[in-house]
Amino acid sequence: MDRLSSDGDSLSSDGPDEAPGGVTADGPGLDEMSPEPEVEVELRPQRRLRIWQLAPIVALAAIGSLMFAFPLAFEFGDGGAVVAMLGLLICSCAAGWGMMAARRVGYTWPGLPPRGSGRRLNWRVVLAYAVMVAVVVVLAVWRVARLR
Repeated sequence: MDRLSSDGDSLSSDGPDEAPGGVTADGPGLDEMSPEPEVEVELRPQRRLRIWQLAPIVALAAIGSLMFAFPLAFEFGDGGAVVAMLGLLICSCAAGWGMMAARRVGYTWPGLPPRGSGRRLNWRVVLAYAVMVAVVVVLAVWRVARLR
């Protein structure tokens, strides 16, 4: 249903006026197109750990390390073992938190395949990491137990 304008002409719809031949070619011509292949550019930023992700992890690790180190170094008496174990627990939690944050952005431990790659874990590398963690835990517990 066409409406009349103030000067008496009929108004068209909101679309463009129809071309006499029907469809018009409004894209670039063959001579305007580039013969080089198209280049794809990644618009997403690189996945990396930001300062707001690292700051609480580093702060917890530092506090836990100090809580663990001072009773071991200065032997505070009966409460020293408890403070040292609490510091070890806080430091371990910060390490786990840091590993989970790093894994979330795509980082992996040396020797382990990236997430989603489809490759299998090498059991020797996993065993070496497990032995390293076990040795550190045994040495820490042994040292704290010697405080008592």
